[in-house]
Amino acid sequence: MSADNAQNVPAVQTQNLTRLYGSMTALDSLTLTVNKGDLFGFIGSNGAGKTTTLRILATFLAPSQGTAAVLGHDVVKDADAVRHVIGYMPDFFGVYKDMEVTEYLDFFGACYKIPSSKREKTVIDVLELVGLSEKKGALIGALSRGMQQRLGLARVLIHDPQLLLLDEPASGLDPRARIEVMAILQELQRLGKTIIISSHILSELQTLCNRVAIIEKGKLIYTGPVQGVRDQMNTGYVFWVTVREDASRALELLKPRPEVSEAEAVDGQVKVTLKDHTVDPAFLAETIVRGGLTLTGLWEDELGLEEVFLRVTRGETQ
Repeated sequence: MSADNAQNVPAVQTQNLTRLYGSMTALDSLTLTVNKGDLFGFIGSNGAGKTTTLRILATFLAPSQGTAAVLGHDVVKDADAVRHVIGYMPDFFGVYKDMEVTEYLDFFGACYKIPSSKREKTVIDVLELVGLSEKKGALIGALSRGMQQRLGLARVLIHDPQLLLLDEPASGLDPRARIEVMAILQELQRLGKTIIISSHILSELQTLCNRVAIIEKGKLIYTGPVQGVRDQMNTGYVFWVTVREDASRALELLKPRPEVSEAEAVDGQVKVTLKDHTVDPAFLAETIVRGGLTLTGLWEDELGLEEVFLRVTRGETQ
């Protein structure tokens, strides 16, 4: 592969990726592109196919059909090359609780054939990156769950991979520990890493990730920018209207309008769902004013990623 082609190759490219377990289809013709530098959120219910996808990308599972490439390396034909450029952290990973933190990381550094002369500095660097420098001499068994997750991140960083595959990295963490892990991921993206993170903590993915994919029952139902999810999935265009007068009078004016699919009074305000995104919401103010009411507020309801996810999926799993 030429230098120019290497620059242009995506971090991950799958084509009709399928994984069967007997008669069960865990992954159904997944075609997906993750660009270099993405902090990519992989969203789906339990059993939707997220872990299967990550395990195929990490070369632990072979696809039944289709292809997958990581930084231009086929995950089946060139698995060794893939393993050198990825760091994979499963949702549950074993730690050697009787080892010290530095011993643990030194062991994995040796597994990746990092020369002993470089391993000490590498261990110090990754511990600093994940905020565990002060715990370098501690026994792993004495670390909190959040610190063990950060140690897991340090382990997958030890060989300086270009792509991180993180399966539910904040699972089981308290709110403060989750925030700390997410901050580390943002720093890793800033340092040039490409990161794929699966998670159920959708509110955090909304602010963390620049692109997301939503998968349901093994099928991809959306991929693209976070801000494009609502528009592409046509989940509704919601506005709130407030008037000086009784909200019920505003509701009577707005509900019959042909552009409105649903309207209801909620706590003295009117919640209006427009039929699609082509509708100009200016008619809302015009209708209120022409109806003799005093408009005091009009704003769009920005749906969160979690609400969009609930609307566009039916919770189907295998």
